[in-house]
Amino acid sequence: MTHLHHSAIVVTDLEASLRFWRDGMGLEQVMDHTFDGAWRALFDARADRLRSVFLGDPARPDSGIVELVVFDGGSDPAPTAGPPAAGFFLLSFFVDVDAVLDRLRALGLGGEPRRISVPAPNGAVAMATVRDPDGVLVELIAATPP
Repeated sequence: MTHLHHSAIVVTDLEASLRFWRDGMGLEQVMDHTFDGAWRALFDARADRLRSVFLGDPARPDSGIVELVVFDGGSDPAPTAGPPAAGFFLLSFFVDVDAVLDRLRALGLGGEPRRISVPAPNGAVAMATVRDPDGVLVELIAATPP
């Protein structure tokens, strides 16, 4: 059976990204390792060394992992945020929306959140979007309706 193992984000500032994903979003660091490999051939990278930090929930390893990647030799800047376009769109998480937004606000990360409430059979579901330090759109969905 096919299932998603992880999603990788090339980051420009690992410490800022860790503050966002670990301290703000609440993911736990499960691995931090430097790998040598044929990354030029596989990813068209500038070098064959990368640092990989896996973040997730160690109690639920099947729930998916966010990988923060730093390539030796650097990377190109991220495209500017704008309206949805073909290709990658967002990462979506079930969370306590207010708690995550409070943590991100205290860290000065995420930007101004966009919030909505979506009608659902068991009551409205709170949703919000924020952006990580590299511009990745992150959707927050209330883990359980009020």
